[in-house]
Amino acid sequence: MSMIQAILTDIEGTTSSLSFVKDVLFPYSRAHMADFVRARAHTPVVRTQLDEVSRLAGRVLTLDEASAQLIAWIDADKKITPLKALQGLIWEAGYKQGDYQGHVYEDAVRQLRAWKQRGLKLYVFSSGSVLAQKLLFGHTAWGDLTPLFSGYFDTTIGNKREAAAYRAIARQIGLLPSDILFLSDIREELDAARDAGMRTAWLVREGALNPAAMHPQATGFDDIAVKN
Repeated sequence: MSMIQAILTDIEGTTSSLSFVKDVLFPYSRAHMADFVRARAHTPVVRTQLDEVSRLAGRVLTLDEASAQLIAWIDADKKITPLKALQGLIWEAGYKQGDYQGHVYEDAVRQLRAWKQRGLKLYVFSSGSVLAQKLLFGHTAWGDLTPLFSGYFDTTIGNKREAAAYRAIARQIGLLPSDILFLSDIREELDAARDAGMRTAWLVREGALNPAAMHPQATGFDDIAVKN
């Protein structure tokens, strides 16, 4: 079996608390969405995303209708690319204003730094936009963690529960899938990564480990054995 040369990690429930995203970031983007859309609709980056919202809705939406659709998607926890892009822009303002810091578990910080020092390449794959990922890791209690990572992937490369996305990531990284270890708290994502040929580790930060699980389980990053 080949040695692990890169680690690809999820964020929510893996490097970071689910509650940070659910209880801090999502409500923040929901509360600011309508005002943000009205204030920034004239900018090319926002206009492009609003056009995509209309395309997905099947008709041209007014700004108020687009805001209502985006908020409905937030409430339904939809992993829709234009929503994630606009949320990232809203969160950027929140981070810069110091309204919150990105949450990262201490064990994740410790091991990511150790793996980086050992020469492993580190990458992120999250349903949140690449911008949102960089903002979270760039504004933490541990400082700016973005220098640890060699690249970031979001849903523009594919669905996290489909093997094709993981194959595409391996191609972009320039490694065989078997050289990459994927970390997540979601079994369906781990299944897809395994089907693509990647190694996997299942983070179970709450509750008991299951010895019969289809993927090696760990309560935190300190319990993940990485040989390279």
